[in-house]
Amino acid sequence: MPARLSPDDVEFVALRAQGPGGQNVNKVSSAVQLRFDVAASALPDWLKDRLLAMADRRLNQDGVIVIKAQTERSQERNKTEALARLQALVDAASHVPAVRRATQPTRASQRRRLEAKGQRSDLKALRRKV
Repeated sequence: MPARLSPDDVEFVALRAQGPGGQNVNKVSSAVQLRFDVAASALPDWLKDRLLAMADRRLNQDGVIVIKAQTERSQERNKTEALARLQALVDAASHVPAVRRATQPTRASQRRRLEAKGQRSDLKALRRKV
């Protein structure tokens, strides 16, 4: 079950968006910068450790995740997008892959492999000069 983020752990800062946009981009602070302090959050300790161990450029030296959202025209939609990106990052960190246990191949699979090799060998032998 993925961990839910607390709204108290997230801090938003309004910025002016970069790039083209005409007069609107110069007037409106519609871009949003989300700051999430991993160490001070209410997440479980094992998840904090996994987040801090991730090699992600959005994680700075102080253990703060910084996400900038500026694709939408409204500040609310940019906030929603930034929260969704943070939730996706936390979900990726909380996914623990299953441990692979090595097993021996069955006797039947070994036999099938050797028979296939023999058939391939016979086919290639027929291509040789007599």
